[in-house]
Amino acid sequence: MKLCGWVKLNNQKYVDYHNKEWWKSVFDDTKLFEMLILEWAQSGLSWETILAKRESFRKAFFSYDLEKIINIDEKYFQELLENPWIVRNKLKIKSVIQNAKVFQKIQKEFWSFSNYIWSWTDWEIINNDLTDYKDVPTKSELSEKISSDLKKRGMSFVWPTTIYSYLQAIWVVNDHENDCDFK
Repeated sequence: MKLCGWVKLNNQKYVDYHNKEWWKSVFDDTKLFEMLILEWAQSGLSWETILAKRESFRKAFFSYDLEKIINIDEKYFQELLENPWIVRNKLKIKSVIQNAKVFQKIQKEFWSFSNYIWSWTDWEIINNDLTDYKDVPTKSELSEKISSDLKKRGMSFVWPTTIYSYLQAIWVVNDHENDCDFK
């Protein structure tokens, strides 16, 4: 089986992520929020690190229940800062709470976050023509627009490169290499 060149074949979580997730469009708001958290948590770190901590993130953030996240109190916030199984960056943890609030407002405005994010492409997948993963852009005009809009709404850690990776992760953007069996 041929996979994209970025997949670390010696890491089963990487292989599973590519083979089971990185090729499916995501419409479920809970999953969309999870992937958004993981993408901004990854900023400055390796995706391998985030995949290793993924289940801990899920547990720490109540399986991405927005109401529970929005209502995190100071005591639990301090516990998160001491949790070695997640990324213990104070600003990133605060952003989870703030971004959950913004995410919820977007859900109310668009009926779902899925409607919001997919409306940017009229519910179409952008299929890029790539022969080598090294040719994948780090951002696009679309990721810059979405990043700007999310920032105006009050989200943080949503830079154009983070949003581009997010769009790949939820398969709004298909950046599989042309010879990948999951293209």
